[in-house]
Amino acid sequence: MPKDGVCRDLSADAVNALTNDSPAVDCAEPHNAQTYATGSLPSRFATASYDDVAVADWTYDACTSSLERVVGADESLLMRSILTWAWFRPSTAAWNSGVRWYRCDVVGGQSPSFVDLPKTVRHLLGARASDDQWLVCAKGASFDGAQRVPCAQPHDWRAVTTIKVGEPADSYPGDDAVKAKSDEYCQGSVSAYLGYPTNYDYAYTWFGAEEWQAGNRRSVCWAKTSD
Repeated sequence: MPKDGVCRDLSADAVNALTNDSPAVDCAEPHNAQTYATGSLPSRFATASYDDVAVADWTYDACTSSLERVVGADESLLMRSILTWAWFRPSTAAWNSGVRWYRCDVVGGQSPSFVDLPKTVRHLLGARASDDQWLVCAKGASFDGAQRVPCAQPHDWRAVTTIKVGEPADSYPGDDAVKAKSDEYCQGSVSAYLGYPTNYDYAYTWFGAEEWQAGNRRSVCWAKTSD
């Protein structure tokens, strides 16, 4: 069983892999990932295949809710931070022999622009919710293709709110419906955030069927601002 609190320096390939045995590093040394939740998978997955979608769905909920508690954020704040997470399972050989555990690692930044994390991520957002070092912005005259950066760096766009585009029990309504609702809701949400100006630019990040299946029902709203 993996241990909580272990720090690592992970490459983009390692973050995207299904399993990981990268060596641990001292959390006082530079690192971009830290294990924050581990455990045994529910017994109903005892005979599940290695790439069973139901296992991924369950782990999405487990890793997301655990990270919110650990860093002190709600779902909206977590989605507007530079923190991401990856989960890992045993090797195929171990899985085939009946081993069933999961490991959730929080990662600083988004691939491939990872950043170093502090010695511990506990209460990182709760204690520093206004710290631009951990909030996500984007740099680029146009939002399309803009590079995601911490808001402490020069930027042109800031993720200011998130909006719900569906309820937990809803079936996926299709890409066009999600994009249309994201556009409409983010237009109003960003306007309110900026104090209802006459002229403003906004954008949104929407997530498709795969994220919906995993449990995400939110889109991220962006305001064009250097603040």
